[in-house]
Amino acid sequence: MANRIQGHEGYDYILLVPTVLLLGLGLVAIYSASSYLAAHKLGDSYFYLKKQAFFCLLGLCAMVIAKNIPCTLYRKFVYPLLIINFALLVLLFVPGIGANVGGASRWLRFAGFSFQPSELAKLSLAIYIAYSMAKKGPSMAHFSKGLLPHLLVVGSFMVLILLQPDLGTTIIIGFWLLILLFVGGLTLVQIFAIVLLSMPMILWLIWNASYRLKRWGAFINPWEDPQGLGFQIIHSFLAFGSGGILGVGLGNSKQKLLYLPEPHTDFILSVVAEELGLVGMATIIILFAILIMRGIKIALNAHDLYSSYLALGISSFISIQVLINMGVVMGLLPTKGLALPLISYGGSSLVVTLVSIGILLSISARS
Repeated sequence: MANRIQGHEGYDYILLVPTVLLLGLGLVAIYSASSYLAAHKLGDSYFYLKKQAFFCLLGLCAMVIAKNIPCTLYRKFVYPLLIINFALLVLLFVPGIGANVGGASRWLRFAGFSFQPSELAKLSLAIYIAYSMAKKGPSMAHFSKGLLPHLLVVGSFMVLILLQPDLGTTIIIGFWLLILLFVGGLTLVQIFAIVLLSMPMILWLIWNASYRLKRWGAFINPWEDPQGLGFQIIHSFLAFGSGGILGVGLGNSKQKLLYLPEPHTDFILSVVAEELGLVGMATIIILFAILIMRGIKIALNAHDLYSSYLALGISSFISIQVLINMGVVMGLLPTKGLALPLISYGGSSLVVTLVSIGILLSISARS
């Protein structure tokens, strides 16, 4: 009887509370941040809201499906998922298939919709790493069995993402991999060795790309070029400063009036801070904290090692993206085009995040 109740009612529904609330806040924030821009640019103030609402419904349906699929089933499709996702990343460089926007090939276009394969790659890699580390077990501490295979597989994905070019996402995946490998059994000496060996390459990539150097300059001193590279972060500062404790009121942001570039995507938190103030920001931070803590609790209570690693991998990806996005909009990190999960405009990120939460629910049902 106890097993039947656990199987039917064992889902961690507390995980759904911050998810649904963040989705609702995201839709409100997207309309508020994008309505003026959409009306002037596209003649329809509801344009971005309607597209995001569609992806929200699609993502919720996908989440429900993922919730009802046993998480152990993904182990059977680890390598097909990797191959398909690798092929999608390669297609980005095929003329006529990959969409080049602002000098970067990060999107595939189908029937008027854009899809970002790097978002799906994060989930595919989380499934692969969980499967591989659980299978190797104590062998994870050995270089040839534990470290090298994972570096080769994940490294091949990182190279394709770097060539888009997208150094920020590449570094995020690398940092995420080190967290998972450390939990899986790698020693601190091995982790530090990887970091030390990687630093010269990262510095070389920054030094040999003028736009990356300029971004670092804008991060260190945005006021040196207030009308150029420092423009976006300065207006983000102005949004945070004018918001105060309670904000200027929903819909009353001034920075979204074509001052803050693309306010409904990477810098949507700046508009939220201006309109809802410190109270609104604190609410979002608390909701994300609950979401991530429930994900970690699911990982700790998981039925088997594979499920535990998978839950931890998903929770880590969400937490890293949240921390980096918040750090960027507050000027604590260099500018990086990274969406805020569940809130920023973007179908690929939203659907993959909701599928990931569905997998967490599936894992929780077997705890």
